Amino acid sequence: MAKMGMAIRLKPEMVQTYKQLHAQPWPEMDAALKAAHIRDYSIFLKEPENILFGVWVYVGDDFEGDMKRLGDLDVTRRWLALTDACQTPFDTAAPGEWWSFLPCVYHLD
Repeated sequence: MAKMGMAIRLKPEMVQTYKQLHAQPWPEMDAALKAAHIRDYSIFLKEPENILFGVWVYVGDDFEGDMKRLGDLDVTRRWLALTDACQTPFDTAAPGEWWSFLPCVYHLD
């Protein structure tokens, strides 16, 4: 089990669209996330800076494989076509990096 955090910027003109998408997420997208061993997934929004922070617990044993399978699904591609249009990576993101994964510096159970 691993708790993971990530962040990305939200385009100011897309804040309401992003909120609306996540107010009624597709059940098949939620099911795909669960099948990829993702649990307790939340996305927080810091306004007015429009920074999204996502955190989840990964309960599988092959994160790269699970993320590959998740990314190959049609439902994931359709969902990301909508949500990616709302986001922009940080200027400091590595080449090819969309959401920036954040190392945990403190945790309290």
